[in-house]
Amino acid sequence: MPIGLEHEIVDSDTYKRTVEWFRGKNIRLPKISQLADPTGISQDLRDELIGVDPDSPDPRNLFRVHWHNDASRSQFASVPEHIVLPSELTGVDARIIVVLGNRFPMIKAHKVLAAYGCLVPRLLSGMFDPTRHRAVWPSTGNYCRGGVAISRILDCRSVAVLPEGMSEERFGWLQNWVTDPSDIVRTFGTESNVKEIYDACHELEKDPDNVILNQFKEFGNYVIHRTVTGPALEKVFGFVNKNKQLSARAFVSASGSAGTLAAGDYLKSVLGTDNCVVEALECPTLLFNGYGEHNIQGIGDKHVPFIHNVLNTDFAVGVSDAATDSLNLLFNSEVGQAYLSKRAEVDAQTLEDLTNLGLSSIANVLGAIKYAKYMDLGTSDAVLTVATDGSEMYRTELDKTVSRRFSGQFDELSAAEVFGRYLLGATIDYTVETNRFDRQRMFNLGYYTWVEQQGVSVEEFDARRDPGFWDALMDVVPQWDAMIEDFNARVTTETA
Repeated sequence: MPIGLEHEIVDSDTYKRTVEWFRGKNIRLPKISQLADPTGISQDLRDELIGVDPDSPDPRNLFRVHWHNDASRSQFASVPEHIVLPSELTGVDARIIVVLGNRFPMIKAHKVLAAYGCLVPRLLSGMFDPTRHRAVWPSTGNYCRGGVAISRILDCRSVAVLPEGMSEERFGWLQNWVTDPSDIVRTFGTESNVKEIYDACHELEKDPDNVILNQFKEFGNYVIHRTVTGPALEKVFGFVNKNKQLSARAFVSASGSAGTLAAGDYLKSVLGTDNCVVEALECPTLLFNGYGEHNIQGIGDKHVPFIHNVLNTDFAVGVSDAATDSLNLLFNSEVGQAYLSKRAEVDAQTLEDLTNLGLSSIANVLGAIKYAKYMDLGTSDAVLTVATDGSEMYRTELDKTVSRRFSGQFDELSAAEVFGRYLLGATIDYTVETNRFDRQRMFNLGYYTWVEQQGVSVEEFDARRDPGFWDALMDVVPQWDAMIEDFNARVTTETA
């Protein structure tokens, strides 16, 4: 059983201390099934949550770690918040449906869900001791924030490991949430420099009190997205398709840690959708075994995540950071919004909705547009994707983009160029419809990271070729839920 998929108590002494720790701090854990379907959360707790600040380290915010929070994030929505982008903006007839990640608590990004999925099995099995251990969260941005947020809830120390080139907003948030400034470890480079993150974690791992929760390798990340994010997307599609006239054609997501792509495995099984992986054209790892640097913050490159079910990938799509930088400016500047309103006739609600899209979210939308053009989709087709976070994480990137890409001035003509080039002019270049050999090549590329660099055995590596391997992972969900139920019961009693 890979580490992070335990479904029984491994260390009973640590388990007992954890129960006592949770009891003293009045912390309860939500079941995975409750995050997939929050109607399973008691009405009393839902009423109580209305008065809880969604951006505070309150233990009750664990019951908000799902896609069903409304725009205020104080109450639950029956259908996850989403937007359907109009063809005036996308340039395609297909419906581009975007589920919004900035409704999540504390970090306004969906990576807090991944962090929960990675930590919970360690807590339930007695492999993480909140009284002693320090949780280490290797990340290209939002995952470490999610991990730090959950660690604060548990009142345990944590470490954020992320590239120094990430947005100032991320570091500002972390400085307000970590226990000590030294708990922010800045590694060389940008999101392309994942190996440097691993190297830093290897150094931290020399201290036995540091527990590395590597999202790129932790199967809890895969399991929770397939269990929680997949059904959320299915529910959104059902809502948009209430007239039963749409066909769900694909799920599109940047690779990152590949956790979110697990939702595509779920959607393929229930809706028959294609799985489309987006990556930065400046670092085309899956497309060309390539390398490089880019600014689509939140996705990692130059490696294939261990939890990526690569052999279930139908398309790989390259998107340039020139596009995401420029569209971030178009969507979030006064000049850009004025142009979209007056000249492109984009309605006011859509203009407001565009602020829900961060850099990797824009990349996902562009990937969806490119897929729709490649497949020549029409008005009866839909493409599903996610907005991992919103524009609030990238305000300081706007001035950088003006300086770097527009010679210090972004005017109406610049806005027209961006709209025409990157939205209406999006093409099907760097779009690969994968065949058997493409998938095998992509899978094999992971060998050099995981076997040669990170010490995974060849047997562990190859086991993931079998589709049944990925399906069998889901057997832990009811087991974890049973363990959570028992854990919470012990927390509420006098003895552990």
